[in-house]
Amino acid sequence: MTQKFYITTPIYYVNARPHIGHAYTTIACDTIARRHRLLGDDTFFLTGTDEHGQKIERAAQAAGKTPQQYADEISAEFRNLWKRMGISNDDFIRTTEDRHKKRVQVLFRQIRDNGYIYKGTYTGQYCVSDELYVDGAQPGDPCPTCGRVTETVHEDNYFFRLSAFQDKLLGLYANPDFIRPETRRNEVISFVRSGLRDLSISRSTFSWGIPVPDDPKHVIYVWLDALANYITAIGYGSSHAGAQEAFKKYWPADVHMIGKEIVRFHCVYWPAFLMAAGLELPKAIVAHGWLLFEENKMSKSRGNIVRTETILDVLGADALRYFLLREVVFGQDGSFSFDALVQRYNSDLANGLGNLASRTLAMINRYFKGEVPNPSHIKAKKPTDDAIASAARKTIQEFGDLFDQFQFSRALESAWGLVAAVDKYIVDNEPWALGEKLGESQDEESRSRLATVLYTSAEALRIATALAHPVMPDATAKIWVQMGLGDIRKVALQDLAWGQLSAGTKLGDVSPVFPRADKSAIERMQQMENQERSAAVEEEKTPAVQPATPADATPPAVTDDGKISIDDFAKVEMRVGVIKVAERVPKSDKLLRLEIDIGAEVRQVVAGIAEAYAPEPLIGRKVVIVANLAPRKLRGLESNGMIVAASLEGGRPVLAGFLEDVPVGARLK
Repeated sequence: MTQKFYITTPIYYVNARPHIGHAYTTIACDTIARRHRLLGDDTFFLTGTDEHGQKIERAAQAAGKTPQQYADEISAEFRNLWKRMGISNDDFIRTTEDRHKKRVQVLFRQIRDNGYIYKGTYTGQYCVSDELYVDGAQPGDPCPTCGRVTETVHEDNYFFRLSAFQDKLLGLYANPDFIRPETRRNEVISFVRSGLRDLSISRSTFSWGIPVPDDPKHVIYVWLDALANYITAIGYGSSHAGAQEAFKKYWPADVHMIGKEIVRFHCVYWPAFLMAAGLELPKAIVAHGWLLFEENKMSKSRGNIVRTETILDVLGADALRYFLLREVVFGQDGSFSFDALVQRYNSDLANGLGNLASRTLAMINRYFKGEVPNPSHIKAKKPTDDAIASAARKTIQEFGDLFDQFQFSRALESAWGLVAAVDKYIVDNEPWALGEKLGESQDEESRSRLATVLYTSAEALRIATALAHPVMPDATAKIWVQMGLGDIRKVALQDLAWGQLSAGTKLGDVSPVFPRADKSAIERMQQMENQERSAAVEEEKTPAVQPATPADATPPAVTDDGKISIDDFAKVEMRVGVIKVAERVPKSDKLLRLEIDIGAEVRQVVAGIAEAYAPEPLIGRKVVIVANLAPRKLRGLESNGMIVAASLEGGRPVLAGFLEDVPVGARLK
């Protein structure tokens, strides 16, 4: 009987373009989905983008775009990258789609009608970056998740009775399979045991979100909106019969795959929302670790993002897929480097599976006219042949068991153990020497032995290729065609067994699948990334303090001794501001994008200080900006002002500041 299988990625926030950290999660889900399809399951794989919230509204404003324009651009980059990588998602949900918005409102009404929503007032700290209410924080305190300074919020809100679900959630966590791995489960249990407060689930001080039903002055809290994608995409809340049937068919989700930084939202808020709505809970939430580069989590603010496109251009998608799932122990943090990527590619793919395919199929072409030989002669059998068959049977079982436990690295280690065993088997049995004897004397014993060795090698290659297909769909499909086996997507993985390769199968055209990568591959990828991070020539020549003037201003009259008049100086409007957002500008080593509150408004300023200041410590710092400069575009970002800094010898800027407390927005005279 066909079983359903429903898997989801986290819904990616459109505050930044996709990088290999996003690709890591998506690849893992895609691999699981592909394996379940080969097992005959009715599989549905969902991904998409989260596009609402105050952070998006501010980022769009800073970029001079509407929130919808901003979201459209970033969402398209995710969709296009997944398409280029061959990701096999069945749907791509956007939270700005009408189908999602209407169905979220249905969910809100259902929870409200069940008595779990009430209206009140919220006063407290809020992290715009994480769209997170920070309980117990004081004004000026950092967010415990990202470290940025929180903002004080005072507004009328709708509240969700999260406190009513503490005991039910703890009972849910008694199932050890609900949250994996155990370290994440223990974190969640500790958080819930410390006590749950009711959760504000609406905002009324900005408008970029889904209106609360019957009260459009409020928008629904972005995390309730975003988490609901897992049910809205498969038909929840629809009046259409087909959509309703799809929801009944696929819900509950079998796996929600997430990063460890969003465990609280998925393991506390999401099941509580579902309980309140009277809906079934997902079967498992699996949290993976961070992908580290230079020992830090990849993030836009750190400027250490590695683009997936760079790896696709040089080594291809399968190389990245294999590396991430083989190199990183799933659930733990893992390191990425171009050196490690190329080393793993050469050792496991070029010299491993690729070499086994090339040498085995080439010898079948040479000695048996491109047809899989028949190993039926009993006298030609040796214990080493049976050892390979036994190893293959064991690998099939081990690989499946480990994969189902999300132990991808160990599963691939098991499959490549079979590849290594067959390589040794080929070396020990020297089929090329048997082939020479066959050519000299037409010796039947040598022919039977050669047939057995090559059949055994080819059958082991077939099994390793079938097991690896969900991980490396393109390369394994090519090997499958070269073996004359047709479309690998038609493999019934649940029936995979030794001895299914038919003698007489005609091989296809044989060519290398994994050409060896030399050192230049590392250098090319590093160069490509450096070029992306480097500022344009204009930016590199731009000092931290921009000598720009207002478009309508008359240039100061400079005397022979270089002095200007007080009237000229009075034209420069300098104001005290506090930095609310600081992040590196993509593709630039020098520039930071700052959002600076100057009292009456929040200004976006692009400043060339990234080589002197990391972005995170700047948040909450008071600075001086020249407020009446004409806007200027740098790396496509509009800079509305200039941050004031002293330029030391060597060009290093030092930001101007204050010893006393000066109110935000104060004008300098």
